[in-house]
Amino acid sequence: MRVVVFIALVGCLGGGWPVAGRAQSPPTLVNAIVAIVNGKVITREDIESAIVADEELLIRQYGRQAQVLAEKREALRQDALELLVENELILHEFEVQAETSGFKFPENVIEEYIKTTIRRRYGDRLRLIRSLQAKGLTYESYRKQVREDFIIRAMTSQNISSSILVSPFKIENYYASHQDLFQVGDQVKLRMIVLANKPDRGPEATKKLAAEILAKLESGTPFAEMASLYSDGSQRSEGGDWGWIEKSVLRADLAEVAFALKPGERSGILEKSEGCFLMLVEETRAAHVRPLTEARDEIEKALRAQEEQRLRKEWLDRLKAKSFIKYLPLN
Repeated sequence: MRVVVFIALVGCLGGGWPVAGRAQSPPTLVNAIVAIVNGKVITREDIESAIVADEELLIRQYGRQAQVLAEKREALRQDALELLVENELILHEFEVQAETSGFKFPENVIEEYIKTTIRRRYGDRLRLIRSLQAKGLTYESYRKQVREDFIIRAMTSQNISSSILVSPFKIENYYASHQDLFQVGDQVKLRMIVLANKPDRGPEATKKLAAEILAKLESGTPFAEMASLYSDGSQRSEGGDWGWIEKSVLRADLAEVAFALKPGERSGILEKSEGCFLMLVEETRAAHVRPLTEARDEIEKALRAQEEQRLRKEWLDRLKAKSFIKYLPLN
């Protein structure tokens, strides 16, 4: 049964990187150890490796707030340590179960997974190895990370995900008791043409193009067609369609114009420092509470996530109760 679970999980991993922060090298200093889990050590280096990307984001956000940055970093390290401890607990449980049942890990599954990852992301093995070297990893350490990540995901799926059911009653009860979460402000169904000033098209040329587009719109050319041909906005391929939006989605000066338009009305040329805009409001909708039919999937997803979190905690608490865990000073 476990072989089936492990093989089935390959299709769910999607070629991504392993769980962040798995140990990459053995500790070299006794005082670098920050936790011991069933005889396995977790070091400061493991934690620092785990938080690299998130720490860079914190620095960008709070670089000028030294105290806040220090507090955020400390919280990030504590969270990373707990995740590393939990991962070791799961790996240990797998080893115990495998030894008891005589289960042999399907190593060929890992090799096939890595081959698929190489084809999708790198093209060939040499590019993978060069990428790993740039991150300070060897192929062997990468394979170990993949294997451990595979085990952690499979064990989690086996012990949590398959047992979660969200009843219609729970969904309806959540909706009834959280009406404030589904309150929606005034909305417009908007299409927009964005014409940005560019090195090869200055403000005057952009304004001239906007005037030509407006003339074609006034002669009956569909707004969506002109957006698909000329807009520099990210919605160009959708004919400039922004869908239903509230005021907060747009910046204030554009929102003021959009929400003053009536259904079917089009703005004139809105000339701004970065370029020109033309907008069409297809429909309007007054503030309302989203119906359950719209919110059902969202609620089910939220309740499922809550239940997953609860079951995961219960499972890990059981693992902790039968394990040896020792924490040492993190700083």
